[in-house]
Amino acid sequence: MTWRLHGSLPVEVIQRLEERKKLLGHEKVEAELTTSECRVQQAKKAFALADRILDKAESGPLWLRQAPIAQLFVDALLTRYQDLYTLWSYVVMANHVHILLQPRGTTSSDDQSQLSFVPLKVITKSLKGYTAREANRVLGRTGQPFWQIESLDHWARDQFELHRIVNYIENNPVKAGLALSPQDWRWSFAWERCNRGWSEVRALT
Repeated sequence: MTWRLHGSLPVEVIQRLEERKKLLGHEKVEAELTTSECRVQQAKKAFALADRILDKAESGPLWLRQAPIAQLFVDALLTRYQDLYTLWSYVVMANHVHILLQPRGTTSSDDQSQLSFVPLKVITKSLKGYTAREANRVLGRTGQPFWQIESLDHWARDQFELHRIVNYIENNPVKAGLALSPQDWRWSFAWERCNRGWSEVRALT
């Protein structure tokens, strides 16, 4: 999942991205790909374009660059709501965050064999709601939006894709010129993994 700060992309940039999405939508479907697979590829291209713009952080609020705000988000992710999901990776950038998680399974009290998962909207509402309130309190802001309402999400379809996404998240600060190596960025899975003495990818919660 990717969330960005409210107002982090100017209107003209959003319009440009929408136009780009329309162009991607008209691209010819490759013979070996299904329509669904083609849509996934197009969504990835649109996401990559938006992420490159966000990484530059040339406009809009940059509250997540402030250490207390970044730490507030990390604490909520690693401890406050850890019972809702298994967390595989995360990074807090200047104006957006990337999170890779798997909703936890729950069993019904009436039927222990009936397994369901915590809805993604419950996880999103919990994390975004709490961190928005607390961040605004720290910043001295009242009644103003913190996060953009919409969120971008994508399901990892297999183990290979999961590791590809982890690698993307870990290297985002390096790609954006914020750190020389992934583990140098304090508000990230790579730093936390190094801090715990882990050499391999494993769940944080």
